[in-house]
Amino acid sequence: MKYISVAIALLLGGCGSAYISPKVHDEAVGGIPVHVQLMTPPVIAEANASPYTPLPLPKAFYQTGPGAAMPPSSGAMPDPALLPETRPTQVMAQLPPPAPDVPYRIGVGDVVLLATTDSAASANTVGQLTGLLVAQSKRQGYTVQDDGAIAIPDVGRVKLAGMTLEEAENALFQAIVAKQMTPSFSLEIAEFHSKQVSVGGAVRTPGVAPITLTPLYLDEALAAVGGVTVTDQNYAIVRLYRGGHLYQVPLKDVFATKGNERIRLQNGDSIFVDTEYDLDKAQAYFAEQIQLSGAKTQARQQALAELNAQVTIAQSQLTAARANFQARLTLGAEPQDYVYLTGEVSKQSRFPLPYARQASLADALYSDGGFSNVTANPRQVYVIRAEQAKGGVTGISVYQLDASNAVNVIMATRFELRPDDVIFIAEQPITKWSRVISQLSPTLVGATVNKVKVP
Repeated sequence: MKYISVAIALLLGGCGSAYISPKVHDEAVGGIPVHVQLMTPPVIAEANASPYTPLPLPKAFYQTGPGAAMPPSSGAMPDPALLPETRPTQVMAQLPPPAPDVPYRIGVGDVVLLATTDSAASANTVGQLTGLLVAQSKRQGYTVQDDGAIAIPDVGRVKLAGMTLEEAENALFQAIVAKQMTPSFSLEIAEFHSKQVSVGGAVRTPGVAPITLTPLYLDEALAAVGGVTVTDQNYAIVRLYRGGHLYQVPLKDVFATKGNERIRLQNGDSIFVDTEYDLDKAQAYFAEQIQLSGAKTQARQQALAELNAQVTIAQSQLTAARANFQARLTLGAEPQDYVYLTGEVSKQSRFPLPYARQASLADALYSDGGFSNVTANPRQVYVIRAEQAKGGVTGISVYQLDASNAVNVIMATRFELRPDDVIFIAEQPITKWSRVISQLSPTLVGATVNKVKVP
């Protein structure tokens, strides 16, 4: 036993030469500075800012079928007796931005209605006013004039333009109080003239539709002028001119949308209902098509067979192109970017960066089993990246992930990888000693055998 103890002491004393454990040093390598920093959201954002464009997939993976048109038929068609006008294609809606939801503001031309209360208690006070306020229960209308004010006898001019109804009541209240009168009145808008929408085109009675306290929508404006007069609503367009921009929506969509999809109008909007296709003129065209349909049937069948053959050939070409790419990729003939996994990972390997998208640290770690919870040190998960410039490598950035707190794994899902990154996971301290002992064991046994004398 004496000899065994001496052998163990001597061998453990030189264990540094028995096992070398790789680790990350925050010191220059060959004159190139090394900078180690912990993964935090700001650090990740800075690392992800480095320019990188993933390799694109071949065009064959973006195609789903041929773009060829219907092949011409060899069958001769009889000349038509009438050349009909071209039937329009489906018109795409171009909707205006949503109108802001703002309260109605009184404007020039609006008529406001003042009414005194029918209260005996206020009879003497109200009696001091002439005109509108001279008699209780009397209702008098006032037009907002060019300067935005209304003129009330014995009260004077009160500016109301640009105010909501509540603000206008306040202004009127202050004006009456300033005349040392006790205000007792109600205010409402009787006629709306300051905000309007003009409607013309194929409508029954072209004119204007006022905007009132309640929002005015496009379908309501059309109804206000008697509705549209087109023969076929499928080929009519409602055009809206607002603020120098022209918008359009198919008429059938105007009455089909409800709720939030309805178009709310604004002051100054101009609406024009346009008929793009006259259905009456198509009557002769439809009759002629019925006569020609029999002659066209056979030619259409032949053209369809030719088209199906072209589609089959094109799809076969796509399949062959994709299979060829997969084969070249397997043989290493296609360019691809990689990152490298080393240390206490489940498998020392390289991880191919995907085509047409970014990959994260989590993608690489967990694509092939992640790392060992027994031997790996979760506090020391590193991404080592060389900083490149025209003259070569200018520095090495090392990003450390502390995965001992499982919450930090979310950082791995945000950290974007770059070509030639190295992912390194250090070993547990106990793992290091276990490996030292495993390497020393054969030596210790041999030393013991040599020193022990056989009787």
